[in-house]
Amino acid sequence: MSHSMTAFARAERAGAHGTLSWELRSVNHRYLEPHLRLPEAFLDLEGALRDALRQGLSRGKVECTLRFDEGAAGQPLQIDRERAGQLVAVAESVAALIQQPAPINPLEVLAWPGVLVAAATDHEALRAEALSLFDEALAQLKAGRAREGAELARLLEERLDAMLKEVETLRQLVPQMLANQRQKILDRFRDTQLELDPQRLEQELVLLAQKSDAAEELDRLCTHIAEVRRVLKGGGTVGRRLDFLMQELNREANTLGSKAFDPRSTQTAVNLKVLIEQMREQVQNIE
Repeated sequence: MSHSMTAFARAERAGAHGTLSWELRSVNHRYLEPHLRLPEAFLDLEGALRDALRQGLSRGKVECTLRFDEGAAGQPLQIDRERAGQLVAVAESVAALIQQPAPINPLEVLAWPGVLVAAATDHEALRAEALSLFDEALAQLKAGRAREGAELARLLEERLDAMLKEVETLRQLVPQMLANQRQKILDRFRDTQLELDPQRLEQELVLLAQKSDAAEELDRLCTHIAEVRRVLKGGGTVGRRLDFLMQELNREANTLGSKAFDPRSTQTAVNLKVLIEQMREQVQNIE
């Protein structure tokens, strides 16, 4: 199966320490070009993430963004009781110096720095969770690229069918077109009322037929079309190979156009070039 280089994936997971979310976007590129955007606490994952991308993908510009929201964790509040006790004791000793002191406000004690403490975070477990979630997002991305690749292959097959139809139609018309061309030349000389050397005329007509013979180009077009289908069926990393074949198809269509001596063969060459250009644009997105 052929894969596209264009896809999007998102994976999110809530845990004890917060919510992790990955967004992966990939577009076509000549090589594999990862771009990682990571929170500072996760920067040491870059090497492992790049290795995972190299193992899973061959080509494409891939943007990977990790977000971590600690506020969504819903962790219970924890109090440093020793510090709170020290703070209350100091407040009571100060209150003893004051006539009719105000009662100690618990909320003011909690607002004092260091009384409320965050639960200890297991950074190793959090990083392992981020890697696991990345594998999930990468699997989604690859599945998306596979689905779009299958659609691209279908579109290419449709255009290959249309090219074969153009080629076979022209192949059947060539004998008639050559006969018409021969008759036109004979009529032109007959109208001029010049004496003709039949042998010389026959040689010129044979030479014209040889110069106008497009059988070789038509055969090569069929060969290249069969090769494109073989490559698509084989799957894997085929984008560069298909791009080369598009160049070869275009070369044959150009040669066919240069040999055209009839409006029908000229139109066939134009139709083929339009189909090839449509395929070339689709091939740019294939991995």
